[in-house]
Amino acid sequence: MENTNNFSPDPRDQKRYYFHETRTRRATVAILKAFAWFIMQIEARDAENLPSEGAVILACNHVTTFDILPMQLGISRPIFFMAKEELLRNPIVEYVLRKGGVFPVYRGTKDEWAKRHSEKVLEHGRVLGLFPEGTRSKGRGLRTAKTGTARFALKIGCPIVPMAVDGSHRLFENFPKRTKVTVTLGEPIYPQPDEGPLALTDRVMFAIADMLSPELRGVYAEKPPGYNV
Repeated sequence: MENTNNFSPDPRDQKRYYFHETRTRRATVAILKAFAWFIMQIEARDAENLPSEGAVILACNHVTTFDILPMQLGISRPIFFMAKEELLRNPIVEYVLRKGGVFPVYRGTKDEWAKRHSEKVLEHGRVLGLFPEGTRSKGRGLRTAKTGTARFALKIGCPIVPMAVDGSHRLFENFPKRTKVTVTLGEPIYPQPDEGPLALTDRVMFAIADMLSPELRGVYAEKPPGYNV
């Protein structure tokens, strides 16, 4: 009998992904902290806005690849990141990052595996780190955000904590002098009854923009008339 089942198992299911802080992750963070000290001076503001436990999405602007350093070093809870698949093709890098809570996503496709894994992170009561813009702005200001972050929050029923990283786009400009990088956390944003993904996304992005320097606010620099976050 011919098999008409076209289901193809995802090779990522053959690997183990972690929902706790492993020893490898602690060692990696310690190494990254030492590295970061040479290139940046991190100032964390309002870190108490991040709930001390429970599922939460940390939504941050994305300026450079180095953003993950101040993001993680600016708070005490471990962040579980979604990363583009291209970064995980080297087996050694993939192993270290996977042990550190990083999981791959295939960009440009509807990656249902990455979506399910993101939900699992939140179901385990962890911090899911996301960049709503989907790509780096490279210091040119916030881009129009995608609604994926809001959709996770609406489905799981968890808060989104807006985070603004300011200064990472100036790294190495005056090296060996360290660059000041500010990490600011806003108050948790909770999905409201009957709120749609787009409305929640706008609330998050305007909150991020309010914590950034004017030149980094991009398309969220000005709120529409009558708009209140």
